[in-house]
Amino acid sequence: MDELIEFHREWLAEVQGDADAQGLITTEAFLEKMGEILAEAGELSSFAQCYHEGIFKKKPLQIDAYGWDPEDEEGTLSVVISDFHRGAGPESIGGPEVKKLLSRLVQFIMAANDREYRENLEESGQAFVLADLIKRSWKRFSKIKLILVTNRINKSRTDANPVGRIGDVPVTTNVWDLGRIQRFIEAGQTREDLVIDFAEDFGEPVPVLKASFDGAPFESYIAVIPGSQLAAIYDKWGARLLEANVRSFLQARGNVNRGMRDTIKDDPSMFFSYNNGLTTTAESVEVADMGEGLLLMSASNFQIVNGGQTTASIHAARKLAAEKLKDVYVQMKLTVVPPERSELVVPNISQFANSQNKVNAADFFANHPFHIKMEEFSRRMLAPIGDSNYREHKWFYERARGQFADERGRRSAAERKNFDAMFPKAQFFTKTDLAKFENSYRCKPHIVSYGAQKNFAELAKVIGEEWGRSEGAHFDEVWFQRLIAKAIIFRNLERVVPAQPWYTGGYRANIVTYAIAKVVHDAHQRGRLIDLDNTWKMQRVHVELERALLAAAEAANSVITNPPAGVRNMSEWAKKQACWAALAKCPVEYAPGFQAVLVDPESVRAIDREKRSVRRQISSIEAQREVVNQGGEYWAQLLAFGRSIGKLGPREAGILQACSLLPNRVPSEKQCVAAVAIADKLEQFYDRVN
Repeated sequence: MDELIEFHREWLAEVQGDADAQGLITTEAFLEKMGEILAEAGELSSFAQCYHEGIFKKKPLQIDAYGWDPEDEEGTLSVVISDFHRGAGPESIGGPEVKKLLSRLVQFIMAANDREYRENLEESGQAFVLADLIKRSWKRFSKIKLILVTNRINKSRTDANPVGRIGDVPVTTNVWDLGRIQRFIEAGQTREDLVIDFAEDFGEPVPVLKASFDGAPFESYIAVIPGSQLAAIYDKWGARLLEANVRSFLQARGNVNRGMRDTIKDDPSMFFSYNNGLTTTAESVEVADMGEGLLLMSASNFQIVNGGQTTASIHAARKLAAEKLKDVYVQMKLTVVPPERSELVVPNISQFANSQNKVNAADFFANHPFHIKMEEFSRRMLAPIGDSNYREHKWFYERARGQFADERGRRSAAERKNFDAMFPKAQFFTKTDLAKFENSYRCKPHIVSYGAQKNFAELAKVIGEEWGRSEGAHFDEVWFQRLIAKAIIFRNLERVVPAQPWYTGGYRANIVTYAIAKVVHDAHQRGRLIDLDNTWKMQRVHVELERALLAAAEAANSVITNPPAGVRNMSEWAKKQACWAALAKCPVEYAPGFQAVLVDPESVRAIDREKRSVRRQISSIEAQREVVNQGGEYWAQLLAFGRSIGKLGPREAGILQACSLLPNRVPSEKQCVAAVAIADKLEQFYDRVN
């Protein structure tokens, strides 16, 4: 409980800090943070704020945000109500109050279907846009999810519980309270007691065959699960069943595989033969021996780490060909990974399972070398003091959820103070933040507007390809410095937009990414680039650049809030390529000083060449130091070994021969660099031979 009290104090300070930094009221900042968490946890596929309170049929209604993706074939509408309290200590919330708050969401949905209520809403307001969307899309909803986000401690059990129907659409509820937020932030746990009770809730236990020997590091099983049972499980838990990497994959590419859908429809009995099956994990399982073999009764925190598309496709078939599911069976491999080892082991199972199919071609795991490299830079590279700091500091890149809290939490109070000074919370950023910064600068604001996870998945594909072309050489310290400059620009604009006289609230996230893309685009039209190196050096945004960004932001606001005839939902409009095209061609009058914050691309390339040349020189010196330290005898032995296994070309043999003459003769820097590379190459054969 003490840890939760401490977390509450820090969480309040963080929300307040975000509110101050971004010019938001505290409740807005809380909801914005919760939107990021809900999206990352797979609770909803997109997130848009929408504040509205009112009365319908003498009962209060309220909504604060919603999530709806028209391309999502699962058809889940998520509606969110926020409950934020500023008390010094964490407060509690009981079942009756939870129910009371969630009922306000139900009232809003019912009001949205009422013509008179809709017509009395302000047509340009967010509430009308959502009410209109609900009315027009009603037949596409297969489920409505009511979500309460609160910084109180929930005393009731309310998670993915079915609570009836609105019209003919089933409704479930979810509560994200303080404890659950803490578990997600500190440990990346997205699930709240996600227990799959196969026997009690989904018809029958699953027969399993034990696949691990006594004393194996992990207990594992092989099973065949009926398609109808798998579909029912996914219907209740949705994307939260999917391990984060698989979830990202699905969000990037749509949900349903047509080939699988056709097999279910036309030849369901062959689905087992055609499909590769599922790879799953659980933190614990209940297995019973009933005398005729083992039965899987339940699984705690069950996760599908490979086979997300199979699961989504089978679930989608419930609507199209439900009767065919009785003939569909899926092979399932289940590994039991205790919670204390899940952070390391589950991602590996996910990665290696996915590497056996095409998912790997475009997926982008947290332990991809790109993320590891960015993490290494962020821990090592000091940012300049600039003209607004009093000491050097660093930017903390969180490659995997919970790293920042873990790094901070394992220090003493005094060490934590130093850590906070070196890594200010305002300079913390995640993978999805990185994707926002980068895709805004790459002039893809419509992709950024799709939401954190989809935007990240889209950037992942591009960076994965760029990484493959150069083995990551392009993503060096210079790239990282400019990434931080983009972060500084993005966050500064987030802070100043709400204070502008033309800003009437809403769509701030869209306006920010569109404005940055617009300035980059217009600079390019002038044959120039934004001077990111200067932003890195100053660790703030130049006043002329801020002025240009605000001019572009005003234009972006106008384009986003004035969609073409027939388009009513501005959030959906912001996701369209046409919206970006409209802003790109929209003239913006920049102040004369704009030119001063732009640079010639050739001068940027010259800086790159110079910095990379310096780095190569440093590498040459390090290589020469290593060659000398090893001594001539080592290089002579390596030469003999290389020749004995036939793995040396004439040039390589000549280089090793030159090194073997140490200390009488010192090889050149170029020879030393080559010698180290040859040693690395031969090392792999040394282990095999010996």
